[in-house]
Amino acid sequence: MRILDQFVKQVLTYRLPQIQHFCRNPWEVQEKTLSRLLSQGKHTEWGKTYAFSEIKDSHSYAKQVPIVAYEDVAPFIQKMMLGQKNILWPGQVNWFSKSSGTTNDRSKFIPVPKESLRTCHFRGGRDILALYIQNNPQTRFFRGRGLSIGGTFQSNPDYPQVRYGDISAVVVQNLPSWAQWIRTPPLSIAMMDAWEEKIAAMLKHTLNRNVTSVLGVPTWTLVLFQRILEHTGKSVMEEVWPNLEVFVHGAVAFTPYRDLFQQLAPSLRFMETYNASEGFFGIQDDIGREDLLLMLDYDIYYEFVPMSELGSDHPQALNLSEVELHKNYAMLITTNGGLWRYKIGDTVKFTSKDPYRIKITGRTKHFINAFGEEVIVENAETAIAEACRQTGAVINNFTAGPLYMGNGKQGGHEWIVEFCTPPADLKYFTQCLDSKLKEINSDYEAKRSQDIALRMPIVHDVPDGTFYNWLKKKGKLGGQHKVPRLANSRDYLEDILKFTDLKVDG
Repeated sequence: MRILDQFVKQVLTYRLPQIQHFCRNPWEVQEKTLSRLLSQGKHTEWGKTYAFSEIKDSHSYAKQVPIVAYEDVAPFIQKMMLGQKNILWPGQVNWFSKSSGTTNDRSKFIPVPKESLRTCHFRGGRDILALYIQNNPQTRFFRGRGLSIGGTFQSNPDYPQVRYGDISAVVVQNLPSWAQWIRTPPLSIAMMDAWEEKIAAMLKHTLNRNVTSVLGVPTWTLVLFQRILEHTGKSVMEEVWPNLEVFVHGAVAFTPYRDLFQQLAPSLRFMETYNASEGFFGIQDDIGREDLLLMLDYDIYYEFVPMSELGSDHPQALNLSEVELHKNYAMLITTNGGLWRYKIGDTVKFTSKDPYRIKITGRTKHFINAFGEEVIVENAETAIAEACRQTGAVINNFTAGPLYMGNGKQGGHEWIVEFCTPPADLKYFTQCLDSKLKEINSDYEAKRSQDIALRMPIVHDVPDGTFYNWLKKKGKLGGQHKVPRLANSRDYLEDILKFTDLKVDG
């Protein structure tokens, strides 16, 4: 194992000079990326429609090709899922990532051609390992197995040669043999459909394995850790897996879960990634920082739309050289998965331009702005983390939405929080939450001034297992499914409140 350990380290770290190259030459790398993608896509149906062969640079690209959402490309993707070639990307695409993003019933299907697997998703996985080695040169990571909590896949009933599933399932199913060898559990367990049966099988298979790393979504990884500790009677995960080093996480913000992970695995290191169905975008390259290095050589060309432009008919998009620090942008991507100026739905802000580093601040559809307060997901996660810090509380999950004016009531925000360790005084917790929101969001502070437009938030403390059981009722356990942090309507709030038999205040 030590020989393999040294060999794998040497193979992976060849990427470090290439990462340094795009950090030093970001605009050059991005322009070459766009040129290469346009050349590859010019003979597709989309490329012919928008005359890719006539596009000379990024500025003419922005003028000639429209910004699109999933609804705009869904008919083209449907053709691809029936085996048609050269639609959004050259040739035939046989794998698609199925993504609902949150708990929405309607799924999206994102093309994942072999080029995207090779130069984006697989490269991202290798870079996680290379950057982890750089930060932890004495690691024994490769002397054990990496546990990944994957999703499921299936064949398209209308065209069986095409398969689709969670991006984790698509990636795991196509991994090279060396990567399959160092991971656990086997595909027969990792690809199981029934989530609770999968958790039980993973628990049984991995208890006596030398697990050194875990890759997954925080919410579902917590479920696995808690089940393992309940089953074994151990107090921390290091008693189960003594060589456990690192948890590589993504999909949801980690801040609200950090305290609980540190209780369950006190010596565990954490490394964040920004990986989605549409592509692999960022890695926490410096463990001392809380932002992510924007990965610029994964055959993804980036553009950014200022939030003030989102509502316009023809929003102005900026390329990487034009962005400013600490401003929120909606992200557009052009990829070797056949997405052209595609609105991914995420919002980010730049924390550094040398090199380019970002923080995910939320979703373009996930916010509360019922009264002009413009509360985004980043605000909510920062505020609830501070309220936990001040009260000693630890949370498992939360969501929030508006409480509308009417029937003599003022408007406000209503929160549903599931605590692992509840605060001694929920009222004080609510005050801390409100105070932090006012500190970090001037619009919220103005609306809360003297309770003129917004009253003090209402926080519901719901029983343990509420969110898990709610997702189970909706058939959304495991995989990429997650609870929306914020919504500008009361749909999620009222559904969960009714599910728990709590009074609906709206």
